[in-house]
Amino acid sequence: MTVALVFVGAMVGAPLRYLTDRAVQNRHDTLFPWGTFSVNMAGCLILGALTGAAMSPSLLALFGTGFCGALTTYSTFSYETLRLVENKAYFYAAINVTISVITGVGAALLGYTALHTMIG
Repeated sequence: MTVALVFVGAMVGAPLRYLTDRAVQNRHDTLFPWGTFSVNMAGCLILGALTGAAMSPSLLALFGTGFCGALTTYSTFSYETLRLVENKAYFYAAINVTISVITGVGAALLGYTALHTMIG
């Protein structure tokens, strides 16, 4: 049953990631990968909130592992950072890594704290 929940969550998260990434990136004329950054930060916020809400293991499998796992993308983040380095856009590469890690942890903490405080 858990595998089916992860699968269903991923069926929604993966296309949403692609569509959101493209929509955001098309609005920015820059080397910085705003689309990937946006979906990763949204996923961090959502996963933090789910954790703070202390959801059941089944709901965490559906929304956390399935949906957030497919919505976020560490591989694309890594690939785009490497491409920035290859294109000698070192500033953008460094900013991408630094801001993604700091903002991702911050978004997860914000989501966790907001829901944990409301429920607890």
